[in-house]
Amino acid sequence: MVEYALNLNSIFGSLSDPTRRDILRRVATSELSVGQIAEPYDVSLAAISKHLKVLEQARLVIKRKRGNEHVVSLAPQALADVDAYLSQYRQFWEGRFEALDLVLEQEQGKFNERT
Repeated sequence: MVEYALNLNSIFGSLSDPTRRDILRRVATSELSVGQIAEPYDVSLAAISKHLKVLEQARLVIKRKRGNEHVVSLAPQALADVDAYLSQYRQFWEGRFEALDLVLEQEQGKFNERT
């Protein structure tokens, strides 16, 4: 349980940065080289490497060597862990929204009876 919590902390911490979220979004659609990842950002390659290291440590991406270049791809298991964690809150809010729908339907019925 402690390791699970630490991993979630690492994941959410890594996702707190907009550049890392954007990198994750981009590698979710296709495997990219580190150079391709760095292209759209106005930061050094060293800065991108640091961002990638944070994402790797959170187990959100996998970096491997392909020939002379390093390529990065999404590691979907980490996102599955986040989804499992967030599902408890999703269930809570869905229940609250269903209760709100019932109240609104009742109020709408009362309003229709008066008019």
